[in-house]
Amino acid sequence: MSDYCNTTQYLLRYSDFDFKDELQPSTLLSIVQEAACSSADELGFGYDDLRPRAIGFIVVNTYCVFKRPIRLGDNLTVQTWPLPPRHVFFERDYRVLAGEEEVADVASRWCLVDLKTFTLLMPDVLGEVHARCPYRAEKTTEVPAWKIPHIREGRVVYEAEVRNSHCDHYLHANNARYADFFFDCFSMEELAARPVAAFRITYVKQAKEGSRLTFVREDIADGALCEARAGDEIIAQFRVRFGEDGQ
Repeated sequence: MSDYCNTTQYLLRYSDFDFKDELQPSTLLSIVQEAACSSADELGFGYDDLRPRAIGFIVVNTYCVFKRPIRLGDNLTVQTWPLPPRHVFFERDYRVLAGEEEVADVASRWCLVDLKTFTLLMPDVLGEVHARCPYRAEKTTEVPAWKIPHIREGRVVYEAEVRNSHCDHYLHANNARYADFFFDCFSMEELAARPVAAFRITYVKQAKEGSRLTFVREDIADGALCEARAGDEIIAQFRVRFGEDGQ
């Protein structure tokens, strides 16, 4: 395996931070998505490379773990690399640094799809690009489990409609927007009381403009489970783990 690593620096803005002067989770997802795109571009399977073939990557799982909150005044460096594909899953990990300090680790799984039918494709569709890709086996974090349990005794928190500002060039709600959707299931008081230690999102189905989503929450011992539902269908799942009070 190689030691390939894409390294990109990001200058953060005031608008990237929340009411606690901590980086918004949706901004972190946007930043690592940018890093993934930068890496894919230099490896030959970026958006512009694949678009003429009507194929592309969509993220299906994300796991973020914080070593400490990312605070106003921090600027970030993201290191990322692709791991060897497993069947239809393309894994990618990220190391997030503030200066020399490692402040967060992120793991993600992507699928390659036919953009006309959204059929899942195998890695060999990429041909030589896949054959010569410098995959790296190192993981930044071990995911407890990609599968998130279904909510059994949840309560409806709110409803929202997917609007054009939520959507990306695949015409569905962008993965980063779901962090906003899900963290809006909590009050400012709740989020101020305990730091976010880690969160996971599983993207089950696409939500397009006009989709009406219902957000359901169930509290568990160390955090909460949430689901975005469109009628009886689960669109996305979320699990958050909080740290101890005062951390």
